[in-house]
Amino acid sequence: MFTLAQARHLVATLRPRVDELIRHRADLAELRVDLADHGASALGGLAEVKALEARLHAVVEEFHQHGIEVKGIAPVLLDFPGEREGRAVLWCWLEGDTDVRWYHRVECGFAGRRPV
Repeated sequence: MFTLAQARHLVATLRPRVDELIRHRADLAELRVDLADHGASALGGLAEVKALEARLHAVVEEFHQHGIEVKGIAPVLLDFPGEREGRAVLWCWLEGDTDVRWYHRVECGFAGRRPV
């Protein structure tokens, strides 16, 4: 369980890993398109695809080890289990946000997001 302050601190602390995930995601997308369209890419071949997939998985696993729920990687969507006013909530951070500014009740999902 995270407080809002803890979720915010963890987002700031892990920001370099989020940025790494975004770079790997973009490289992987470009590499896959190049290979599908041209059979070759300046970024490499199948071995590089597998390596990028492994790097993405490693970053996601690191987030899981911190207790963070990774709901998506394109865009990156991270949820931090917490509590607000006696109810179970997920503090939400979406790629592009400067801070954790949203939450939703666990049973409501992304559609139930509200500003903090």
